[in-house]
Amino acid sequence: MKLGLLAGCALLCSILATSVVLSDAAAPPPPPESGVWQKHEYSFAFMGFTSTYSCDGLASKLKVLLIASGARPDAKSQPGACASGFGRPDKFARADLTFYTLAPAATATEGGTPVDGSWIPVALASHKPRDLAVGDCELVEQFRTNVLPMFTTRNVENHTTCIPHQESGSAIDLKFESLSVPAKAKSSGQAPKS
Repeated sequence: MKLGLLAGCALLCSILATSVVLSDAAAPPPPPESGVWQKHEYSFAFMGFTSTYSCDGLASKLKVLLIASGARPDAKSQPGACASGFGRPDKFARADLTFYTLAPAATATEGGTPVDGSWIPVALASHKPRDLAVGDCELVEQFRTNVLPMFTTRNVENHTTCIPHQESGSAIDLKFESLSVPAKAKSSGQAPKS
């Protein structure tokens, strides 16, 4: 009798687990949200204590952060005016950013062709994206404060902790959802040139 009861419980548990998995798999994706690409231009001046960037190195890191955060793939991040030459660290590194973010069509400040967007989960951490390291902690903080507000985001969770003058004890942990076009659609023409 006990064996039959145990077998019945096991069968019931497996049926419930299967129905949960199937119900999650059968859930339809959320409907697309109509959006319009908005152009942004920003001169980014890095102010940090731990890392020193060359202007071209800063521009490269910022482009990685822009694309990872949901900017259109044609984002431009150009080295700014720096006292040091190409590839040489500069305490006052600058980069000039030109990029597009998706804004809901109902609140867009610029006209444009509406595209179907969706809320894309973004997680910034050490090596997520691959080119990001613990030494970029202050850069991520400054990006979050100065550039991320230009994106349409929700559910922002920031647990980034940067300790000046040392990497030990610093941690990059920034998560949010960004209104954007999924990567497949970006590469197939959903992201027109403006």
